[in-house]
Amino acid sequence: MENEVTVKNVLASSRKIVIKIGSNTLAKADGTQNTEFMHNFARQCKNLIDCGKQIVVVSSGAQVSGVSTLKEWARKKDVHFRQALCAIGQVELMAQWRKAFNEFGLHIGQLLFTKEDFENTHRSLNLRNTLFTLADEGAVPIINENDSVATDEFAIGDNDNLSALTAILWSADLLILFSDIDGIYTDNPKSNPAAKFVATVSDISELRKTIKIGGTNAFGTGGIETKIQAAEKTTVYGIPLLLANGGTENILDRLNDGSATGTLFLAQ
Repeated sequence: MENEVTVKNVLASSRKIVIKIGSNTLAKADGTQNTEFMHNFARQCKNLIDCGKQIVVVSSGAQVSGVSTLKEWARKKDVHFRQALCAIGQVELMAQWRKAFNEFGLHIGQLLFTKEDFENTHRSLNLRNTLFTLADEGAVPIINENDSVATDEFAIGDNDNLSALTAILWSADLLILFSDIDGIYTDNPKSNPAAKFVATVSDISELRKTIKIGGTNAFGTGGIETKIQAAEKTTVYGIPLLLANGGTENILDRLNDGSATGTLFLAQ
């Protein structure tokens, strides 16, 4: 059935794809950068680009990269130290992304957003034009929140919602969220073996009535709640959202060939 809604079919029909990578996916068990993942992910992106697709990456990991660089700052919780750590880490993060993508002949461009950028019409138009230009010229935009200047008043707060806003701004065909979970379950499968996997979501309000939403994880600022919020944003604009486990080997290749799956939130 060619018209069947599957992850493989949605990916095949999507030309403009935003991929968000969470901190847990980018971090090893000791909290340092997972450069092997970054290299392999760049290779998989090149495969999609060679098939005529355009990729925008929303990458967490500035703080993880900062801790990798300045291990003695790892335990400092003061907000000024955390923002300074992100300033240092963002440089290291982009250096690793540049190295990874350059190995496959791809250039990257850095964009750092705050909430104000999406609320100001002039700024958002400029951002949209920059995204279109970078992607049209074959470069890969790498986006993160500007954590070194964002305070509560101006912060988006998590990269799930940032990636959703980016997908809407760019008029993307698909948003993929890579996290450390396989998708949506009715409950936490680690503590409840009876939890059921939710493969497809067509009604988010009904989903909220049938699942239990836990807290955040070790490195990330989000959780299931922010992923559902992201889906609520994109699906009303006709952009499906796919939540999948970024820790699965060759996950992007496997989603593309249909050998892996996740939770697919259908466009409204």
